[in-house]
Amino acid sequence: MEFFEFVIALVAVGGTFVTIWVALLYRRKEKKLPAAEQAYNLGQLSALANSMSQRIDTLESILDAEVPGWREHHEQQH
Repeated sequence: MEFFEFVIALVAVGGTFVTIWVALLYRRKEKKLPAAEQAYNLGQLSALANSMSQRIDTLESILDAEVPGWREHHEQQH
């Protein structure tokens, strides 16, 4: 009976490790994007960053014209 219990325990432990290994392998593959999709996403992020930079520049120029000294006031608070 001890041998039978040992075999059952060995199968249970082995099955657990195999299940975890398969789950981790699947998760790792799931997170990877194709190179074309990564390049597309990076292009979109770059365009968004450029657009936001232009908007910030516009807002700063408006503040410079309408609220002189706003930069110095802001820097003193932080």
